[in-house]
Amino acid sequence: MTIRTARPDRLQHFRPRIHCLKKLEATVVEMQDPKSGVKGSEQKLNVTTIPHVIAGKDIIAWIANKMKMTTEEAQVFSTMLVSYGYIYPLQNHKKLVMCNDASQYRFQTPYFWPTQKWVAEDSDYAIYLAKRNIRKKGMLEAYEQTHYNHLHEWLNHKWDFIVMQATEQYKAGKERKKPDRVVFDCQERAYWMVNRPPRRTHSAMDCGPERLIDPTADEKITFDQYRRMNIFYQQAIMRSKVKSSVSLGALVKYVTTYKNHDPFLAPCLPSNPWQTDNDTYWALNMRRVEVPTKMRVERWSFSLFELLSDLRGRDDFKVFLKKEFSGENLAFWEAAEELKWGTSSSMSTKAATIFKTFLAPGAPRWINIDGRTMGLTVKGLDHPHRYVLEAAQTHVFLLMKKDTFFRYLKSPVYKDMQKKALNPVPHNFSPAQLEQNAQNRSPGINPIILWEQEEVEKAKAAAASAPVDVKAMMSKIDRKK
Repeated sequence: MTIRTARPDRLQHFRPRIHCLKKLEATVVEMQDPKSGVKGSEQKLNVTTIPHVIAGKDIIAWIANKMKMTTEEAQVFSTMLVSYGYIYPLQNHKKLVMCNDASQYRFQTPYFWPTQKWVAEDSDYAIYLAKRNIRKKGMLEAYEQTHYNHLHEWLNHKWDFIVMQATEQYKAGKERKKPDRVVFDCQERAYWMVNRPPRRTHSAMDCGPERLIDPTADEKITFDQYRRMNIFYQQAIMRSKVKSSVSLGALVKYVTTYKNHDPFLAPCLPSNPWQTDNDTYWALNMRRVEVPTKMRVERWSFSLFELLSDLRGRDDFKVFLKKEFSGENLAFWEAAEELKWGTSSSMSTKAATIFKTFLAPGAPRWINIDGRTMGLTVKGLDHPHRYVLEAAQTHVFLLMKKDTFFRYLKSPVYKDMQKKALNPVPHNFSPAQLEQNAQNRSPGINPIILWEQEEVEKAKAAAASAPVDVKAMMSKIDRKK
């Protein structure tokens, strides 16, 4: 890597987790203590003797003993150390996990720790890939070759400089002793595996965009800001107060209701996929699964918002409303949601369609809302925007909440779904099975693919519910004859 004297400030990127990283670093420093730390030894990697090598099982045992935790918890914690780049594997460098066996690891040098807070720049990565390309004579990994081609095109204006830097670093590396050269290559490769991971893999260094305002900078408050603050505090004083006993009671009720549905407070059934690498939980809780789980069906009864937020629950609610001949309210609510989250180009067309279908006099699916709300909505449709139907949508939502929702919970439709719902049996994986699950980990289904599948299903449902053109059907039959 190129050595810098001036380092860009990445404190804003690491601010949310800087305290966590400092704790991890303190643990890593303690693990390297010659007396009380993890004992390392010289080990052979291929034909090269590497110093200060530690086994994965020794690291996990040290963490379990030091922090008074189970082996599984210690393995998760040590995997976090590997994913942040404090420890790196010598053999299987593609998988940043800690194996509870004799797999070989080394502590990363502090120069590559994430709290150094410099940016992992594309030019540095291009120099690293060019150096590997020289050493491997063009035989890069598939993902590295993809990154190399992209950077070659992106940084073409200074590629000669990148190749020159890579060549000089390669020559300097050949002058080192072989063990030192192998160790440095492993350290550098582990650093870029953390900061430039292969596609479809998770990186612990992922972070959001940089803040435009530095939160540590001293801000001078203007007179207008003082005036706004004064108005805000006056309005806050005038707000109606709620007794602490009432608010605490509501909080206790909420926690009691959602306690068994919080994965931090209750175990996931059949198992937590993030811990066991088994995706049965995700398969059972897909958005439009045919038969949902009991926990999912139970959550529908908490509120109408929970029911409508779940696409599978909304489909079940539609079945009930169809039997009640009162599906226009839900159809209008869905149309308003689609207008709210749809594209800007289709906004005027969708607003006109909604008006003709639900609000116009004599509309085929006319909804019953009060005159004031109807007047405001119709007036707003002259200049449609995303939230033009907000008032009517809220009115319809409250109508369904007060009447239709409670009738649905008492209906045979919901009770039959409760009977058919699945109750998964908890998984009990052994450590060997967990290792096997980690090795057979699948990349999963891309959310875009799921969205495309849902759009195809929506199109099929719309085509099935559309009125049949008898003349067109007769003309097709005549052509076949």
